[in-house]
This record gives sequence, structure tokens and C-alpha cells, in this order.
Amino acid sequence: MTDRIVIQGGYVVDPSNGVEGAQDLYLAEGRVVALGTAPDGFTADRTIPAEGYIVCPGFVDLCARLREPGQEHKAGIASESEAAAAGGITSLCCPPDTDPVIDTPAVANLIREKAQHIGKLRVFPIGALTRGLNGKDLSEMSALKRAGCVALSNANSPMANTLVLRRALEYAASHELLIVIRPEDPWLADRGCVHEGPTATRLGLPGIPDAAETVAIAQVLALIEHTETRVHFAQLSSARAVRMIARAREKGAPVSADVAAHQLHLTEMDVDGFNAMCHVRPPLRSLADRDALREALKTGVVTAICSDHQPHEPDAKLDVFPSTEPGMASLETLLPLTLRLVDEEILSLSQAIAALTHGPAAIMGLRAGALSVGSPADICIFDPERIWTVDDSTWRSNGRNTPYWGETVKGRVTCTLLDGQVVFETRPDQP
Repeated sequence: MTDRIVIQGGYVVDPSNGVEGAQDLYLAEGRVVALGTAPDGFTADRTIPAEGYIVCPGFVDLCARLREPGQEHKAGIASESEAAAAGGITSLCCPPDTDPVIDTPAVANLIREKAQHIGKLRVFPIGALTRGLNGKDLSEMSALKRAGCVALSNANSPMANTLVLRRALEYAASHELLIVIRPEDPWLADRGCVHEGPTATRLGLPGIPDAAETVAIAQVLALIEHTETRVHFAQLSSARAVRMIARAREKGAPVSADVAAHQLHLTEMDVDGFNAMCHVRPPLRSLADRDALREALKTGVVTAICSDHQPHEPDAKLDVFPSTEPGMASLETLLPLTLRLVDEEILSLSQAIAALTHGPAAIMGLRAGALSVGSPADICIFDPERIWTVDDSTWRSNGRNTPYWGETVKGRVTCTLLDGQVVFETRPDQP
């Protein structure tokens, strides 16, 4: 039995229902039962004081690698569930590039069941578009859908050719499945590791042009006209890409897009000094690209911010820059990086929280990201003013590969609830 809980005195922000203001939130039997006024006969077993804090739906992360199964030397479902809860994340989508790949119901069920057993996070697998992500042989899409896969993707692996891609889109459309595309033309990207620009030239590093992203998007948009498949473009990085998505949405194409939180702050200049912590894929691009991504969020062209969490063991970042593994650990910095956009007056508080809750939930069709009466009591409570340091005293992910290590950031989750159960909590005097 879950406790009957009242979250008292918090500033409630629920963009999906247009709610923003100080009021109490009432939970019972793992559900939201009232907002503002207690239901008749309600007696709380526990009161969570939230004065001075923001109370909102638990965050929904569209892309985070948990490294299990197959790469437990980097991280695992247990450790990353702890990190997600500490970051206010209650629902998370994991890409299919595990080992073995999520191309069978058995692997999808393994991930879901382990996450359920740990009980700190809802994990929604994204199934493989092709078997073993080989880009040639289509997966058993209907079986993956029955096993709980909320979408299909080929992750960072290229498709063999556009004919296979078209067949995959047609097959997915027949099963009403969302396709997630991380757009990158492998031939244009070649062996690049940073954005093709002044920094790459100065450091003598092979570059990836923004055309690698836009050419891949153009191919998919052309095929959507024939297949009418719903497609989500993941982790956009360039100004040209968001302009293409904006035009496609204006024409009524069934497309959506997200951006990784670090792409909204860091640029190619942060790679200076061969900083391997800033080796990510897609690469950090120009200041103009970063500003275009911010504007796309503000105008609603991009409707979700994800962590693009990729934890690594220390050795993965210790080689020469091109040989280091791309990606950063970012579950716990998702909130402070998003709140920084509010401080810089790029987004309103409601817009920022919408990009972490209702926006991503709507893309995946999840019953999450809202505080509607009857909805699951997945709640995040955070102090928007709390300053904390990204270090061993606060960090829970197994991956320490973040450029923010040792830095102070603002905005700290104080309590996370999943199905009305507290899965993370700190005291005011804790870091």
C-alpha cells in the first residue's frame, strides 16, 4: 500500500494542464487525487513540505543509455536508475544499441523487468529497426511492440541504403509505430569527431559538416511523403536542421524533434585544448547553431530536451581525442542545464518544464508528464535556487564523463516520487 501524501505549499507547474501557482497536491494509491483542495475524507499519512520549491510532473527523458545488458563495465540499470531519480527523471527511453541489441522481445523484457524490480524508474525500451542494427534485415516490429517497445530506431548505426529505409518506414507505419532517427549521413560524417569549422581546422581534427545531418533529414522527409510514417528526429545539432523540421511541420508532416541539453549551452569552442569530455555525437557546433536550437525550443519547433546520457568508464576518455569514445554522462545535469535557459530568459519556467515533461511524453505517447487527476503520481520536487557542485559527494551515475565535473550549478531535485512512492529525497542541508 502506498501512503496518502500531501505535497504542501509548493509552486505547482503542470504545463499540460495549464497549471502554474502555489497550491497543495494530494496523492493516494499511487495516483494524483486532487490539486488545491483535499478530497472529501482525505487524511494524509505523510506531508512533504515544499514551500519555496517547484512541484512538477516527473521528467521524461527520450534518450539515455543504461549500458545494460552488455556494457556493465560502464554502468548498469541499478546505478543509472539512482542517477535518474536524483535528476527528477521518472520515465526514460533507452536506445536499442545494447549487447545484445534490443531486437527481440526477450531483451526488451529483460530491461523492463529489471527496471521494475529496482523500482526507481520507468524504462521504456526503443526496439531495433533492423536485426542486430545491421541496417539490412528488418526486425520483427510487431513482436517488439507487443513486448513494450514504444518506438523503433537504428540508433547510431546507418541503414544500408534508402530502399531498406523506405521498407522499414512502410512496415512501421503498418503497425502504427514511431520511428526515431538520429540523423547523420555516414559518408559525409566519415571519420570526423568534431564540427567542421574553425576549431577543427585549428586543432587539426577531422570534421563532421552540418550537411551530414541535413542530408539525412532530407532523405527521411522525402520518404515520409510516400509512407506517412510518424518520425521523431533525435538530438538535432544544427540551425539548418531545425529550419528543415520547421518547414516540414508547417506542411503537416508527422514529425517531431528533440535536442540534448548540452547542445543548448556548449559549442565547438569548448573542444579547445582537446577536451575529450566535449567529444559527443552529433558534435558540438557553432554559436549560431546553438542559438538556433534555443530559438527552436522557444517557438515549439523542438518540443523536448533529453539528456542523451552516455556513461563511460574513465579509460574511454583518456586516449588521443579522435580515439576517445563520444558521449557524456548527463542525467543529473539535465535539470540545472534546462533551468539555466530560464535564468538567461530563453524560456519561461513553464516552457522549460514542458520540454522535460509533457513534450517528450506526447512524442512517445506515454501516460506521463502531467498532474491530471487519476494520472500516475510521478512527481519531481526541486529547489530552483539551490547551488551544488558536480562531484563525488553528489553524483550517482557510474559515469563521471561530464565537462561539468567540479563546477557549481543551480537547481537541485529534493524529492522524486514514482507511483506515489518516494524514490529519492534530500534534506535541505544535504548537497
